[in-house]
Amino acid sequence: MAVAHQGKIVLYSYWRSSCSWRVRIALNLKEIPYDIKPVSLIKAGGEHHSNEYREINPMEQLPALHIDGCTLVESLSIMQYLEETRLQRPLLPSDVVKRAKVREICEVIVSGIQPLQNLSVLIHVGEEKKDAWAKHWITRGFRAVEKLLGSSAGKYCAGDEITLADCCLVPQVFNARRFHVDLRPFPIILRIDRDLERHPAFVAAHPSNQPDCPPDTK
Repeated sequence: MAVAHQGKIVLYSYWRSSCSWRVRIALNLKEIPYDIKPVSLIKAGGEHHSNEYREINPMEQLPALHIDGCTLVESLSIMQYLEETRLQRPLLPSDVVKRAKVREICEVIVSGIQPLQNLSVLIHVGEEKKDAWAKHWITRGFRAVEKLLGSSAGKYCAGDEITLADCCLVPQVFNARRFHVDLRPFPIILRIDRDLERHPAFVAAHPSNQPDCPPDTK
């Protein structure tokens, strides 16, 4: 059954949240207009822990997307919804094997890398160990991603068209650089990131171009 598109689309986002970032990229690629409602992960102990935001996302995480009269959480689920309801500019290949490969790369990043260097995890790990912890898990995950890309990549992660895998990869490369991960062993990842860094949809989604980005980090 088709979904009736209605009302203003609002993305609850934090400027440096990689999960929010990948959804911003997908929205931009599909040329879907949306407003951003910033939710700080830092201010007042984290606005995502407020009672108000807990009603929006019970996991107290970002992003959340208000769309078509409902609110969705979890970035990959949100992107799948966009893919199923906004058919313009597909972000999944029509070929079922390539489609599975895209989902595979997404899951490695979204489930196997990013959560282990999420802010809440790093706080739990502690100030002294957090950088080494993040570097270890990002490096381990990127070894797997690089190997997967060896058989799937063309110009981008899965052939020569931008897919959801690219939406997930670029924010994770940014995080790897934040934690000073040596990226030289990952030439395919670096090449794809370099090819996408000037793409308008990726530029617009970049943390430095978000309304809640602190002026001193731009």
